Amino acid sequence: MPEASTLQLLLNAIVALVVLSAIFGAILGFASVRFKVEGNPLVEQVDALLPQTQCGQCGHPGCRPYAEAIVNEGEAINHCPPGGQTTINALADLLDIPAPELDEEHGEELDTKLVAYIREDECIGCTKCIQACPVDAILGAAKLMHTVIAAECTGCDLCVEPCPVDCIDMLPVPHGLHDWHWDTPASSAEQLSKVNLIATDRRPDIAA
Repeated sequence: MPEASTLQLLLNAIVALVVLSAIFGAILGFASVRFKVEGNPLVEQVDALLPQTQCGQCGHPGCRPYAEAIVNEGEAINHCPPGGQTTINALADLLDIPAPELDEEHGEELDTKLVAYIREDECIGCTKCIQACPVDAILGAAKLMHTVIAAECTGCDLCVEPCPVDCIDMLPVPHGLHDWHWDTPASSAEQLSKVNLIATDRRPDIAA
């Protein structure tokens, strides 16, 4: 009998825990829907146009905070050197405002994308570059060799300054088939505009 009573108490406790878990889960689920904070879709659009280097050259800790500052605080759109004039023009089109020149106080636009490279035979394994990398593109552990995942590196160069032995270089990204593309072909009208043709040389459907 004592064993049966103990088993019954154990089953009752399990059932009570399951019921309480279900109740609290339902309450949390309702609260997450009822009190959900909707994001500003314009912030999402601005953030999508930024280069996601998370370099901090704009004066913010990342691209998302900069996007929020542009939308919510009216901050200038020309504080992003990695994005350059192309990003500035895209942001200006999105926000329907004039496109300013890049503010050189925040840095200069580079013609070539850079990637960090660690001279591994000189690395002392201090982990300072790992802590500085905003996108976790550096592998390694304390007192062990570090290396950069080139495909993940955004070229922000935030890992260079903390390195106590100066074993990190910023090198140009080599071009290959992965980033090669055909130029968009010109339309028939654009092609004809570059050629001096007399009226009888034009095809009827294009001339019309």
